[in-house]
Amino acid sequence: MSRAAETPAFEYVGGELALFEKAVHWKRYWRNEAEPFIAGDVLEVGAGIGANTRSLASLLHRSWTCLEPDAALAAKIPPMGPEYSTRLGTTDDLDASDRFDSILYIDVLEHIEDDRGEMARAAAHLKPGGYVIVLSPAHQFLYAPFDHAIGHFRRYSRSTLRDAAPPGLRETKLVYLDSVGLLASAANRMLLRQSMPTQNQILAWDRLMIPVSRVLDPLFFGNAGKSILGVWQRER
Repeated sequence: MSRAAETPAFEYVGGELALFEKAVHWKRYWRNEAEPFIAGDVLEVGAGIGANTRSLASLLHRSWTCLEPDAALAAKIPPMGPEYSTRLGTTDDLDASDRFDSILYIDVLEHIEDDRGEMARAAAHLKPGGYVIVLSPAHQFLYAPFDHAIGHFRRYSRSTLRDAAPPGLRETKLVYLDSVGLLASAANRMLLRQSMPTQNQILAWDRLMIPVSRVLDPLFFGNAGKSILGVWQRER
């Protein structure tokens, strides 16, 4: 369903979506962490070109709505079955009656200037007992030319992501992921200062660092990583 007439034209400034689509080990990692909270009627905010939709497609769900404000990106989301739909717009364009069991922000919330307002809108569209799942880049000291180039307003710490959640949502999970990537990102921030990683860098990080992070992260009890995963549940 398209609501282009109701939504101002929006063009995403980033160019990294096709690059990170190839990060299959990373997608499997955060998918496993988020899987227990994804079910029923799912809303994926900022679905982009559908790369994360495809990686999550095997999870049990009743319906899956891809919400994307950029028409050019939304057009690239492939048809995946009768339970999938694509809507052009943002959470401002949802009907008041729209309710979901899971609302996903996968590398999206950092692109939204009013993150608190966005989280409040998400909470209003949750069914009782439903979950909001947020995956975002972590640590403001790592904010680099890459972040600026793709439209990030911020990176998150536990405290700043926690502050974005409105009353009425109960924190269920808040952990850092990818401790090895944290060191690589720090090196890039201090030494390379690239505005966009190369495909070879993405593949090396994904194939070599992510498997090590999956082993090390539990040893740090989720206290170290270049990304942060937060899950909140609406009170029943």
